[in-house]
Amino acid sequence: MVKKIWIYDNESLHSQETSKKLREKLLASGSLRTKEHQASPGLIQTQLVQDGHFEFNEESPDIVISIGGDGTMLSAFHKYETQADKIRFVGVHTGHLGFYTDFLSSQLDEVVAALKNEDPRNAVHYPLLKVKVNLDDGNSKSFYALNESTVRRGAETLVAEVNISGFIFEKFRGDGLVVSTPTGSTAYNKSIGGAVMHPQVEAMQMAEIASINNRIFRTLGSPMIVAKKDSITIIPESENELWFTIDQKEYKMTNLKEVVYSLDGHTIAFANCAHTPFWSRVRNNFIGSE
Repeated sequence: MVKKIWIYDNESLHSQETSKKLREKLLASGSLRTKEHQASPGLIQTQLVQDGHFEFNEESPDIVISIGGDGTMLSAFHKYETQADKIRFVGVHTGHLGFYTDFLSSQLDEVVAALKNEDPRNAVHYPLLKVKVNLDDGNSKSFYALNESTVRRGAETLVAEVNISGFIFEKFRGDGLVVSTPTGSTAYNKSIGGAVMHPQVEAMQMAEIASINNRIFRTLGSPMIVAKKDSITIIPESENELWFTIDQKEYKMTNLKEVVYSLDGHTIAFANCAHTPFWSRVRNNFIGSE
């Protein structure tokens, strides 16, 4: 069965060169076979035909190969966000941090071999964060985040009510709030003191960015792990402009009423091509090998 492939790279020279080499190797990976056809009545001719294991298809690929770093993988995911339930992703590392990558740019032959033997049934699934933005005019927009989403007020203090499944939990005051997926727990969330969560933990995490805590204003002051059955709703108190992010995408909004976070079962699938276990990724990226 021919697999539909697309290569998504960034603008660095190393990534562009790696992308070109991988494309050539994928095209050259086919095998020769004989094919008979009737050239004319009573005359059967035999010819050699090359069978390809892969075909390149940008519109509806089975597998997307990201060449770069984690930022490139995030961009690749958002390009195919609406097709994420039909696509498996593979990462080839050419950047500075490769938490989502399984191969180095020197392992392109291994990439081709792994893709030939890849079984879709063995794909590794990581949960996505559903983000629903409700606006003052009654309209709403929905997004999915692979890493995290944040709500901020720029240089001013964010004052917002935090609800957990309709229960008023706290009034937050500070620079902002971050809600992350388990895989995103190793990104911005970790840098502000959040916990690292294994992707098989079906939960999301909310962490505070420079909260104000004194004898007048109080917040929990620590990251929160929220179960899949619950939702987190952030309701800003001010109607002034807010900064809202989905992974590396940033939006300035002046009519944001509330943001609702949940886990609705949507996942991103990584092709199980020598897929690196989660805790190995954490060790390799933050501690290093002994």
